[in-house]
Formats: sequence, structure tokens, C-alpha cells
Amino acid sequence: MPKTSARLLALLSLLQARRDWPGALLARRLDVSPRTVRRDVDRLRELGYPIVAVKGPDGGYRLDAGKDLPPLLFDDEQAVALAIALQIATISGAGIEEAAARALTTVRQVMPARLRHRVDTLQITAVERPAPQVDSRVLLALSAAVHAHEVLRFDYASAPAASSAAGDGPPRRVEPHHLVTWGGRWYLVAWDLGRRDWRIFRADRITPRTPAGPRFTPRELPGGDVAAYVTSRFRGSGSGDWPCRGEVILGLPAADVSRYVRDGVVEELGPDRCRLVLGSWSWPGLAADLGRFDAPIEVVGPPELKDAFARLARRFAAAATETATGTATGTA
Repeated sequence: MPKTSARLLALLSLLQARRDWPGALLARRLDVSPRTVRRDVDRLRELGYPIVAVKGPDGGYRLDAGKDLPPLLFDDEQAVALAIALQIATISGAGIEEAAARALTTVRQVMPARLRHRVDTLQITAVERPAPQVDSRVLLALSAAVHAHEVLRFDYASAPAASSAAGDGPPRRVEPHHLVTWGGRWYLVAWDLGRRDWRIFRADRITPRTPAGPRFTPRELPGGDVAAYVTSRFRGSGSGDWPCRGEVILGLPAADVSRYVRDGVVEELGPDRCRLVLGSWSWPGLAADLGRFDAPIEVVGPPELKDAFARLARRFAAAATETATGTATGTA
């Protein structure tokens, strides 16, 4: 690559990395004179890049957004990251799958062979159950309301997906605070003005109404952290922890158990014994979850977990007896 072209690409990469660049700092980074920087900036402007001069004691330059899209510059890692992000977008459930697939094809076509090979070796396949699709226009409307701090009115359907503008009941009026994803679905975290409480709404059930309401002053989310709040709500507790948490000793190596535990704590006690602290929605649910390991179980506590094991033992024994009786009757 000619030296001047290489320098132009380096200059453009620097301008994309931060908002304002003093001219003297650019010259030092490129190891050229300030006059050469000015000439290179003029060349980039001729190519369509909207670079403006920044006034001040040091002077400098800024790459602004333009009306037209000039050629984009990505280094190798940025190009690969973009391709991976587009692959993920094709399974995001955000209603942009087709556009993301077309964009991925375009990006891949202009990639050098060495980068195209790296991208082709990474094929992402969704193995979770398909999430309901959300219209990208709905996500944009929700995101805009969150960003502008504007009261949002919408119809909310109780069906798995909002397939029409007619919701169930009167329109909801909320102060939108966060647009989040959880388990492959999109959710809106908002203060419900009618119920005067925090609510989490599924985005695929929302049909926004226009116009938006007045601006509002954001409230403080319980706990102050949206991730912890959403986690606690879906776990059914007021804190970030599961409502039911118990401790057992399993007759299995810790390495075998840890592969199947997402947010539990596994402690090795010996070659074939480990301590497991795990949480769940309910005590019977926790007991059933622990039973899947098909190994000797010693309940350390609490008593509610022992009672849940006893209830499940009676229930399973009854089920086994009924199955055996039914089988015998059917073959008589």
C-alpha cells in the first residue's frame, strides 16, 4: 500500500476512535508534521468524510456524521466483531433477522480472504426454543421513549404475541426506564402510572400508541441496578437471590456436578463427594432439580428442603405404584 494511502487509513482510524483530536497529537501519533495532517484531512474530506475543525487553544479535528455514507473503515478485529454481531442479530428475535442476514452477506463479500475464513469458521446456531418475534419498529419506539424520558401509552395483549392493535383492557401509561433482554425475549422495565408500581412488560405484546406523553424525571429503580432487579423479579423474590436455596452433599465428583450447575456453588469434598448450594423457585422444584443427578443425596439444610424431598418421595412412590398396577391390569 502506498505510504500516503496507509497514512490516510491510519488517520481515519484515529478519528473514529475518539471524538476530538488535537492536531499536534495527531501529528505525533502519525509521526508527521501538522501541515501533513492538514493536507491528509483535506484528502479525506474530498473522499466524503465530514471532518470538521475544532476551535480552541490546541485546535484539532472531529469526524462528524454526514448526510451520505462514505466508505467505512474497520481494522481486522473490528470487521470480525461486526460479522459475529450480525450473526447473533439473525437469531436475536428483534425483528431485524432478514436485514442482519443481508448485511452479513455484504460485509462478508468485501472482507479480505483471511478475515472471511475466520468468520466462516464461526457458525452460530440457536439451540434454545424460538423466542417470539418483536417488530423492530416497536423496539425502536420503546428505545426512543426510554432515551427521551417520555411517558409511553400502549396496548398490552395477554396472548403470547401482540398480533393486533387491540389489547386487553384500557391502554397502559408508563414511564419507560430500560429495554432489556432475558432468556431470548425483549422486555420493557417501566413505572406503571396506573398501578403506581414497577412492572416488566414483554415487548412482543406491546403495541405503542401515538403521540407519546409528556417528559418525566427518571425514578430510581429498586436496588439501583436493572440487571439485579430483573433477575430478582424473574426468580420471584425481592432480592437478587432465589426464593428457595438449599445445601446438600452429593455422591459425585465436583467436576461432574459443576458442568450442570449454572449459578450454584460446588465444593469438592473428596474424589466422589461434593457440597452443592443451589436455588430454585420452590422447595419441591429444588428437590426435583437435585434429584436429576441420580446420586446419593445428604440434605444439609434447611428443613424445608428435607420436607420437600419427603413429599416428592411419597408422590413418586404413588406414581410408581399406579403405573405398575395399571400395567398389570392392562396385561391381565
